[in-house]
Amino acid sequence: MTAYLIRRVLYAIPILIGVNLITFILFFIVNSPDDMARMHLGQKRVIPEAIEAWKVERGYNLPLLYNGQVEGFRRLTDTIFFQKSLKLFAFQFGLSDSGRDIGYDISQRMWPSLAIAVPVLFVGLLLNISYALFIVFFRATHIDFGSAVLLVILMSISGLFYIISGQYLMAKLWHLVPVSGYREGLESWRFLILPVLVGVISGIGSGTRWYRTLFLEEIERDYVRTARAKGLPEHLVLFRHVLRNALIPILTGVVAILPLLFMGSLITESFFGIPGLGSYTIDAINNQDFAIVRAMVFLGAVLHILGLILTDISYTLVDPRVRLP
Repeated sequence: MTAYLIRRVLYAIPILIGVNLITFILFFIVNSPDDMARMHLGQKRVIPEAIEAWKVERGYNLPLLYNGQVEGFRRLTDTIFFQKSLKLFAFQFGLSDSGRDIGYDISQRMWPSLAIAVPVLFVGLLLNISYALFIVFFRATHIDFGSAVLLVILMSISGLFYIISGQYLMAKLWHLVPVSGYREGLESWRFLILPVLVGVISGIGSGTRWYRTLFLEEIERDYVRTARAKGLPEHLVLFRHVLRNALIPILTGVVAILPLLFMGSLITESFFGIPGLGSYTIDAINNQDFAIVRAMVFLGAVLHILGLILTDISYTLVDPRVRLP
């Protein structure tokens, strides 16, 4: 197991280097530091002195990859690539173009994102699996047909509809929760309950339909027929056998997205004014703060790779036939 994990981590290094290089090319070669300065200053005619001052203040006055004006190892370290990209591997995110500490912002903003994403994940998982098992229990009946139609309708509705409807009904009409905003401490639940509810409801259609498909595939297998032949009740067949043997594809989807919970929801946090990592990324894009965008892209790649490793490890916990080399 240890050797396997080390090998997977070593495999991840070239992937992260590739992501880093592509990000660097997009931000610094396609879009030069001079262009970034002009966009940040927001003026049609910017004098060269203002551009140079902006670059010096943020460290963009250095050469991109190689600094021939210095000697020794500094020819590689005194470059934009080393200062702005390679330091990301040590999780040194540096300062944003507006002068804020990106690492500190991430450490503060990850908690509101988790406060929304974790309940949405686990409540949605429990609701979707329970509803899917209920549909499979009454398969080939009017309940099955009606549920299939309902799930397709829920999948066809845009997530913005749930957000706007939830804000109008629960905040504007019924005055149960605030429309948007966030407050730390014990009162945070009043601002989080509506985003969590919207997130759970918007995922019922696709989630339940996917779990229903998994359970219908399992329920036709030979071990299910054997369990029924031994006189096991249908509800025990579903929970003791079908659900257990469907855990691998379920974990494939769940464990892979667990690290991505830290990244937050771009749309939900922006509409509800939650100061999480999702709204942090959207604000950085709107403000053309490329330092934050680079950091979030790299962090997303790291978390995605971590999720894939956790998925492989989880296979050994639910299926004894799976053994990691």
